[in-house]
Amino acid sequence: MGEQVDKIRTAVIGVGYLGKFHAEKYAAIDNAILVGVADTDGNQAAAIAGKLGTTAFTDYTALLGRVDAVSIAVPTPLHYEIARVFLENGADVLIEKPITTTVAQADELIAIAAAREKILQVGHLERFNPAVVAVRDAIHDPVFIESNRLSLYQPRGTDVSVVHDLMIHDIDLILNFIKSDIRRCHALGTSLVTDKVDIANAHLEFENGAVANVTASRISNKNERKIRLFQKDGYISIDFANRKITQIRPGRGDENCPIPGMHLEDKTFPQGDALMEEIRSFLRAVATRSAPEVSGQMGRDALRLAVDIIAQIDAAMRRMKG
Repeated sequence: MGEQVDKIRTAVIGVGYLGKFHAEKYAAIDNAILVGVADTDGNQAAAIAGKLGTTAFTDYTALLGRVDAVSIAVPTPLHYEIARVFLENGADVLIEKPITTTVAQADELIAIAAAREKILQVGHLERFNPAVVAVRDAIHDPVFIESNRLSLYQPRGTDVSVVHDLMIHDIDLILNFIKSDIRRCHALGTSLVTDKVDIANAHLEFENGAVANVTASRISNKNERKIRLFQKDGYISIDFANRKITQIRPGRGDENCPIPGMHLEDKTFPQGDALMEEIRSFLRAVATRSAPEVSGQMGRDALRLAVDIIAQIDAAMRRMKG
C-alpha cells in the first residue's frame, strides 16, 4: 500500500465550466497521465480532448479499470452514482463540492472508500487559496468568525441554492478553523430571482463557545469574499478575492493600528493556482496512500450543516407564504 506510483492514470468526468480546468491541470502535471475526459455532451468532450491530446468519451463507464484516479465535476445530483461506481472499481476520487445531494449518500461513499482503501477527496477549493495557506498556522481557537461571500448574479450555479453554491466554501473553512461540534444553528434567507435560495445568513454557536456569522448572496452589486477571525491573541482578516491578509496582534504600539498596544500587519499574495494545488494535493494522497487534505468526512460535515441551513430557510419561507 505504501509504494509510489510513477505515472498516475487520471480522467475527468464532466468537462463543463469547471471540469475543463481539472483536465488542463492533469494534462500539465508530470506524474499524471490524462487517459481521457467524459461528458454527455460529445462535442464538448471532443473539444477538450482535442485541445489536451487525450481521448473523449460520452459514457464514463468506458474508463472503469483504465484509470487510477478521477475528478468528478458533473452536476451535484450525479455525484453519488458516478463516485460510487469508480470507488467500487478501484479508482481514487476527487469530487467537486458539495460531496453529494444528501448526507446519507455521503456516508455511503465514505464507507465504500474506507472498505476498499480508496482516497476520497472533496473539492473545497478555498483550502488551497494562498492567503488561507499562509495564515493556517496562525489560526487557533477563534472565538468569533464573520464571513461574507457576495457575488454578482450569474446564471451558472443557480440550479442549487446559494448555500450549496457559495456559502459551503465558508462553512467548510469555519468547521476546519473552529474544530468543535455545533450546539445551535439559526438560519434565514430568501429567494428573489431564482426558485432556489439566493441570499442566506446563518448564525452558528459551537460547543466550545465560539460563534460564527455567515452570509452569502448571489445577487449582490459587488463581488466580495472575506472572512474575519477574532481570537484571544488578535484578529485576522482574509480577503480571498484580493489575496490580502490583515493581522492585528499584541506587541509594540503601532500608529497604523487603531487599537492601542497592538501591531497591524498587511500582506498581499501574488495570484496563485488553487485548483492546481488542490489536484497536486490529491495526487500526493493517491501516490503515498495518505489522508487527503479535505477528506470525505470533512465534505460530509460541511454538507450536513448546509442541509440544516437550507431546511431552516425553507421552513421560514413556507411560514411567510402562509
